[in-house]
Amino acid sequence: MEFSIKNVSPENQPSQCLVVGIYNTQKMSPAASKVDKATKGFITAILDQGDFNGTVGQTLLLHNVPGSKAERILLVGCGKKDKLDDRQFRKIIAEMINGLKNTGAKEAYCSLTELGVGRRDIQWKARQLVITVEGQCYRFDELKSGNNKKSLSLRKIVVYAHRQAETRPGKRGLKEGKAIANGMTLTKNLGNMPANICTPTYLATQARKLGKVHKIKISVLDELQMKKLGMGALLSVSKGSRQPAKLITLEYKGGSQSARPIVLVGKGVTFDSGGISIKPSASMDEMKYDMCGAASVFGTLKAVAEMKLPLNIVGIIPTTENLPDGQASKPGDIVTSMSGQTIEILNTDAEGRLILCDALTYAERFKPDVVIDIATLTGAVIIGLGHHPCGLLSNHEPLVKDLKSAGDVSGDRTWQLPLWEEYQDQLKSNFADMANIGGRAAGTITAACFLSRFTRKYNWAHLDIAGTAWKTGHNKGATGRPVPLLTQYLLSRVKKKK
Repeated sequence: MEFSIKNVSPENQPSQCLVVGIYNTQKMSPAASKVDKATKGFITAILDQGDFNGTVGQTLLLHNVPGSKAERILLVGCGKKDKLDDRQFRKIIAEMINGLKNTGAKEAYCSLTELGVGRRDIQWKARQLVITVEGQCYRFDELKSGNNKKSLSLRKIVVYAHRQAETRPGKRGLKEGKAIANGMTLTKNLGNMPANICTPTYLATQARKLGKVHKIKISVLDELQMKKLGMGALLSVSKGSRQPAKLITLEYKGGSQSARPIVLVGKGVTFDSGGISIKPSASMDEMKYDMCGAASVFGTLKAVAEMKLPLNIVGIIPTTENLPDGQASKPGDIVTSMSGQTIEILNTDAEGRLILCDALTYAERFKPDVVIDIATLTGAVIIGLGHHPCGLLSNHEPLVKDLKSAGDVSGDRTWQLPLWEEYQDQLKSNFADMANIGGRAAGTITAACFLSRFTRKYNWAHLDIAGTAWKTGHNKGATGRPVPLLTQYLLSRVKKKK
């Protein structure tokens, strides 16, 4: 989709489809009022008939309106004028696209960024518009035959800047939104790819492609190199797979040479059967999404590179399959991590923390400013928080505050859970330094407690995205989260530096 911004009053702009807002008191937005005046009360007459009441997301398409320079006019309901919030604004944009999809319009002139959304400015609204539009238009049909691929007529959206002064920040918002949307698309594509294609080797290949396009330094460690580094925890997971594990590192250098990097560590289990502690067969196909943490690191790095943010960022992706085999790890096995700490594997389905712990130790060599790991780590987070926020645990409260704020701005929200020392007792083992599970109680918290034992040398936060990384059921598919959260956090870092 192509996006641009113009300071041309809607009634004067020729368009295949003009989009204007109507509040639920049948009060028109400023743009709608101008169009109504130019068309001698046509919109007023429609509203008087009672067919449109302006509830949030309601749409009505008008054709061949006398006096209008637009071929079509799409009315979009905006709810109560003084109650319009971030979530409702995104819903309005989403329903606008759903309305446009049913037309043959290739281009639309959208005035909805003139709506008042709390204290949000044009840059925020333009960014959210692009992200929402691209999300609504996303389709994963790479593996469908030609006859089953659906095309969309709409190719271009022009955003109305109702003041000339809004044009420049509006352009910045569109550019940021496009970069974030592109990062989310990459994340979704990797997540939706089936596990017979998306293997650890495939992810390494995709990393090299990304590095070549955006001048990101890529390095890939194989199993022999990981063994030499002592990554016994990570390699214990890959033992049951015929696909070799990889440790992928992506280094983006947009900041000064002396600036310490922000390190993002993404869990990359390309298929998780549970190993010897095998999962139930129902919905096991969705375990291809167990690499969505890794996919979000790819997407975030892509977005950052497209925006050319002046930061140093390192992405670390431990990637493997977790499958049962004669060589696979067994419950009761004890392995030694790269940190030298020993782990008793009581459940082979708690494998994500085993690959992450070695990657978190590996992160020390980059002398990070902060480390954020992203992982579809526990089903417990879904029981606790559902599918709306991702779980957030950290050893550094300022980092928590920054991530919470980024979640509120982006709409990709987090909810903090405690990381108290009392929970560490659940990881005690009679035979090793720790067990890899802490029992049924507080499963998300004890998983983070496990990881915290490998992050004592830097400021760290853990994002458990098991409830947010993909949708199930009829709308099954990767969501692209938490790319919006991470990119907003990084944008805020840049703003703080200024």
